Amino acid sequence: MATATYPPPPPYYRLYKDYSENPNSAPEPPPPIEGTYVCFGGNYTTEDVLPSLEEQGVPQLYPKDSNVDYKKELRSLNRELQLHILELADVLVDRPSQYAKRIGEISSIFKNLHHLLNSLRPHQARATLIHIMELQIQQRKQAVEDIKRRREEAQRLLKDAYVTLDGQ
Repeated sequence: MATATYPPPPPYYRLYKDYSENPNSAPEPPPPIEGTYVCFGGNYTTEDVLPSLEEQGVPQLYPKDSNVDYKKELRSLNRELQLHILELADVLVDRPSQYAKRIGEISSIFKNLHHLLNSLRPHQARATLIHIMELQIQQRKQAVEDIKRRREEAQRLLKDAYVTLDGQ
């Protein structure tokens, strides 16, 4: 019994049979997805919105105003986390049955830290793109300078060769 190594192509390849003669004969691509969609059983959205801590059922441990001093709040939460970890060590030694409460508090602090860091992601992405574009500009300027240098060198070599030929 013979078997094929590759499966046959999907049937929609026939839609593109005249593409080499007429590129406009191919069907238009589907429009981009907007809103919510389901992928592998999970619901996703195309909107890039960071859900609040309250929506996630986590108490917010830093001020709720829009002018948050991220550096100050991250340091404060970090110190609080260190303190709670030390208290957890004491609780585990003295009262092991009460560790679950401390673990919940530590989890809440971690979630607040992550939420603060995730709210800085758009700024980080912009800064990264600016840095990448500045590097690209620098590389292109260096490439232009290299081309100019090589052009001048080639012109000098041609001029020297022309002078040498005229002198003979």
